[in-house]
Formats: sequence, C-alpha cells, structure tokens
Amino acid sequence: MFRTLLALLLCAVAVQAELTANDDGSFTVIETVTLPGEPDVLYDAMTGDISGWWDHSFSDQPHALKLEAWPGGRFIEEFDDQGNGALHATVILADRGKMIRYEGPMGLSGRALTNVVTYEFSAEGDSTTIKVTAQVIGQVNTELADIVNKVWYHFVHEAFAPYVLAGKHK
Repeated sequence: MFRTLLALLLCAVAVQAELTANDDGSFTVIETVTLPGEPDVLYDAMTGDISGWWDHSFSDQPHALKLEAWPGGRFIEEFDDQGNGALHATVILADRGKMIRYEGPMGLSGRALTNVVTYEFSAEGDSTTIKVTAQVIGQVNTELADIVNKVWYHFVHEAFAPYVLAGKHK
C-alpha cells in the first residue's frame, strides 16, 4: 500500500509555479501540475462538490463547498441549510475538460479587489496537465501577493494532487 501511494505521488509532476507582479499593480499566480487521468475526469474533480479537497472556508465546518460548472454558476460556500453562506466567485466560462474560469473576491471578501481564476486542462498521454492561473487586481500589495501565491500552491500541490492520487475523486 505504501509503495503504491509513493509511486502515485511520484507520478504527479509539478511543471511550473510562478508569481508575476504586473505594471498595473495587479499580480498573477500560475501553478501547473500533471496528474494521471483524462481531462474530463479531472475537470469534474475540480468542479461540483469540491469539499473533498478545498480546505479554505469562512465557516469552521461548511455544510457544502461547490463550484457549479456552467456560465453563471457559483463558487459557493454554504454554512447551513438556512441559506447562510458566502459567494466566493461566479463562473464566467465553462468548457468541460478544457477550461473553467470564475471571477470574484474568493476568500478576500471585504477588500476592494477582483480575482479571475482559470483552470486549463491539456491531455498528456494518459495524464492531464492542469494550469491554474489566478489574476488579482485592486487593493493589493506584495504581502498579499505572497500569501495568494502560497495558497494556490497549497490548493494545487498539497490538496488537489494528493486527493486525485489517492483516488478520492472517483
């Protein structure tokens, strides 16, 4: 069992991690990972009910975390059954197995800023390369850029990749 898990972990290849400060005061974070599986399967794992791998929330124990994979869909955290929660973003582009893009404050509600996050999926033999690009503009500074960079590294490499490699997405 341990050898199987180790072999699966070694299959996940981090291709790129990048933080770029832009001239307009915004910044861009890019994380790329290659994981075993078809683009449609990994797209589905990154959308819908994401509570199995998305571990940042306003609530200590959210009732649900969802990324609805259609234009106008919500990236939403439900606190309970009574309608309390947080809208993290709104989906502005959805193309199953290829790309999803959403826009909103994410966990930075209360700041004057906007995140545009894009997940791109490319087949690589029996694996898929996933490129996550997070662009942030507004009330930003170097400290915030560093925090956001670390958070996206965590989501892609420490949360989502192990979730897939352990087969929890199936």
